[in-house]
Amino acid sequence: MEESSRRANGWLAMMDSSESRWVSQDEEDSSEEEEEEERLVRRSVFESEEEDSGTRRLIRTAPRIDSFDVEALEVPGAQRDEVEEFDLRRNFILAFQTLGIVFGDVGTSPLYTFDVMLDKSPVRGKEDVIGALSLVLYTLILIPLVKYVLVVIRGNDNGEGGTFALYSLICRNAKVSLLPNQLRSDTRISSFRLKVPSPELERSLKVKEHLESSWMLKKLLLILVLFGTSMVIADGVVTPAMSVLSAVSGLKVGIASLEQDKVVMISVAFLVILFSVQKYGTSKVGLAVGPALFVWLCSLGGIGVYNLVKYGVTVLRAFNPVHIYYYFERNLTQAWLSLGGCLLCATGSEAMFADLCYFSVGSVQLTFVFLVLPCLLLGYLGQAAFLMENLTTSEQVFFSSIPSWAFWPVLLVANIAALIASRTMTTATFSCVKQSTALGCFPRLKIIHTSRKFMGQIYVPVINWFLLVFCLAFVATFGSITDIGNAYGTAELGIMMMTTILVTIIMLLIWQINIFIVLFFVIFFLGLELVFFTSVLGSAEAGSWVLLIFAAILFMIMYIWTYGSKLKYESEVKQKLSMDLMMELGCNLGTIRAPGIGLVYNELVKGIPAIFGHFLITLPAIHSMIIFVCIKYVPVPVVPQGERFLFRRVCPKSYHMFRCIARYGYKDVRKEPHQMFEQLLLGSLEKFIRREDQERLLESGDSDSDAEAAASRSRILIAPNGSMYSLDVPLLAAYNCTERPSPEASTSSHEARDEAMPDARQNLEQELSLINKAEESGVVYLLGHGDIRARKDSWFLKKLVINYFYAFLRRNSRRAMTTLTVPRTNLMQVGMTYMV
Repeated sequence: MEESSRRANGWLAMMDSSESRWVSQDEEDSSEEEEEEERLVRRSVFESEEEDSGTRRLIRTAPRIDSFDVEALEVPGAQRDEVEEFDLRRNFILAFQTLGIVFGDVGTSPLYTFDVMLDKSPVRGKEDVIGALSLVLYTLILIPLVKYVLVVIRGNDNGEGGTFALYSLICRNAKVSLLPNQLRSDTRISSFRLKVPSPELERSLKVKEHLESSWMLKKLLLILVLFGTSMVIADGVVTPAMSVLSAVSGLKVGIASLEQDKVVMISVAFLVILFSVQKYGTSKVGLAVGPALFVWLCSLGGIGVYNLVKYGVTVLRAFNPVHIYYYFERNLTQAWLSLGGCLLCATGSEAMFADLCYFSVGSVQLTFVFLVLPCLLLGYLGQAAFLMENLTTSEQVFFSSIPSWAFWPVLLVANIAALIASRTMTTATFSCVKQSTALGCFPRLKIIHTSRKFMGQIYVPVINWFLLVFCLAFVATFGSITDIGNAYGTAELGIMMMTTILVTIIMLLIWQINIFIVLFFVIFFLGLELVFFTSVLGSAEAGSWVLLIFAAILFMIMYIWTYGSKLKYESEVKQKLSMDLMMELGCNLGTIRAPGIGLVYNELVKGIPAIFGHFLITLPAIHSMIIFVCIKYVPVPVVPQGERFLFRRVCPKSYHMFRCIARYGYKDVRKEPHQMFEQLLLGSLEKFIRREDQERLLESGDSDSDAEAAASRSRILIAPNGSMYSLDVPLLAAYNCTERPSPEASTSSHEARDEAMPDARQNLEQELSLINKAEESGVVYLLGHGDIRARKDSWFLKKLVINYFYAFLRRNSRRAMTTLTVPRTNLMQVGMTYMV
């Protein structure tokens, strides 16, 4: 006891009070669930299914947690060190690898930036060239370098970038997620890496409380994320069209007689080839990607130096930002319209963040600052130097500035770089779709993992051909770099503005930096992006309107899917079976218990789904062991295998029913064979039962705490990791379906406890033997297909959305269990329709 007391006191001393407020303190469950549980407690003493109530009540002495939290603390890695060592050699290797995957898009922007700018604002003199160049230089420095490489990239979610990664990071630090099946035990996953604010920074707590208390802010945040995601997918359409068409257009410089129609046809052929080989994955062609981009960037910088030497270094005056003011002063309207073309120098900034994946922040920053940015600056300076002496040139500026002896090699490298840039954005689109699907915001699609080593390298066939069709339509319809450039700028700005807003929330909520720095960041960058946005909207009739409609359709698809899925889940919660009914049915559930294990799949993390009642009505027998399995995606990239399964008993012990929550991150691969899944699940169940027995023995062996327990109705349990918990009553007892507990059980004598211990061990072995026998009899997957229909008295719009649009999406999306490859002989399905 003295040792246990010392461990408990040490644990309490180390505990941070702010952690209670930020991480573990939760609101109580709904009154309906509590009343139902209280009725059950009066009838029987067992571990309840309902959270934070019932006879077996686990209360952490500081932050409150449920039994899932206790189990979560037992898994390895729950206390993970966040410090990462800096390895210069490793960062240099990663820096070279990032070239083809992260910087392909921004690296090819010199192919078309000046072309689009000069189309909107023709050059009238050398001062216009200096002004346009100054605008490009500072746009390149402010947005890709300052905003993304130095600020936004640090808002990654454990190495994952993109709109949904930012959203998941916010959801982990404040309860703003509209995903319905949340658990406090999810915060014990090692990849959460939750940072707790210091008590003196009350501003972050106020922001958190304001976000959590406002339903409108939660909804607005989700809408912004969905809109940003739709713009990312739209960017995946326009990026290949722009990159490939601009690179192929260089043939017109080498072959003067080549017409634009033939350029479009060649571009279409390249795009078909590009999307056809997409399924082979980045790992299959990764060896050639990095060196090709390195050669391209060196060529870009070398041509820039050549032009500076040949035409003079007068263009270096553009580093003085006052020339931007002179540029607008000379012709305000045309300069304002040219902003849409100027923004194209920063295209790919969001792709740098979305494609972060397996590269460290340091390697991305190192590559951009010391290789990509200098080559880009030299490339733009060289083009401007060429324009200073060739003011009449307004098309194909880059290819016209190439010396004749190097034209064809550079043209070849430029086309390869353009194809790589297109592939980069397509891969980012796949990643974004997978993240949104995992978090329940996009219809489920078939996802193929193209690499066994890197699970982030994926291929989504439907999205791939979807992007190809619309990309070909863009090229065939417009066939002009200028028109496609307007759409390109619209997509990029939509993503940039959403990123600015989300990063601002992260600054306030998580980073807790000075409020003046936060205000400067949001006012400066959001204001800058709004100015650019007004420019591209001014040219909406030139191609931007098509992309806006396309993004709006994608947004409606995601919103309808999210809305319908939430209604379906709420219906399942309202119609779940009461615990009183289960008690009335008895431990045989009103039918025959046949040998075997039944895995009942549902979306509820607590309660018994209504679909289980259909199984009881339909089947003459039910399996001797029932496990309610909930496949749940949590807002983290990866859930370690040891932390995947959490268990809890449902009903008294004699019912042999369990709740299992299988947790996956939005980057996790769910493609294991069903045999492997069964082994992992049943192995975790056995560990749960053994640990449950150990906790009971620890409690029953504490002879000195009987008097205190009778007075305070609480006991102390020291977990293996040193954490301390308070336990109201014994965790397990050998109850059957007809027994009623005695109120004197908690104050039994030492002799009674000593006699009960061998019986408890015998019960443990019997229960483990039952699991083995049930496993030998076979595992059956009991799947319930729940559909929803709008009530007859619903509004017409709701009927249209639910009965037609959502139903269409659900019919054409993949089933939730298709990734387990369950054979039909092990499958049993029951349908159910909910009226919403």
